Amino acid sequence: MAYQRIYFKDKMQEGFYDLTEDAGQNFHEMFEPELTPKEMLALGVFGGKYMTDCKDEFPKSWFEGAKLSPQKKDIRLNYFKVDASLPLQAWQDKGWIHPGDPRGWFQWYCRYYLGRRLPEEDLRQIKRWKAMRRHIGAIRKNCQPLDLNCRKKQRQALLHWAYDSRKI
Repeated sequence: MAYQRIYFKDKMQEGFYDLTEDAGQNFHEMFEPELTPKEMLALGVFGGKYMTDCKDEFPKSWFEGAKLSPQKKDIRLNYFKVDASLPLQAWQDKGWIHPGDPRGWFQWYCRYYLGRRLPEEDLRQIKRWKAMRRHIGAIRKNCQPLDLNCRKKQRQALLHWAYDSRKI
């Protein structure tokens, strides 16, 4: 891979980062997301509001067929039509937001997917991603297989973390 520098400017930050891996390749051995950022955006996550002001940073193809709502969050755009998100302020209050990725985990994942690597932050975020697996167990314990009407909020939350809850 040729080293590449990505410049960005949006409502929350301005700067650059370096890509050191090929997009979608060479993930940490503990990190096996089931959905790509493009797939997540097409399925409907975060009420469509998540990345409407930073499209220029990411591949145009990610936004083809994406369910986006530039004005405000629209829960009807979520795959399961439920709100499974805390406000950004709650994430900030809990100290879950890394200053380099002020939008949170999904922003980190998009940049990681593109090839950015920040070893310490990557491990922290991968640990958080792995912790979401507990919701898979709850769905398996309490729902019939493939009953997408069972535990919709947990299923939507899993989609927000690149787990394909439609397969559970």
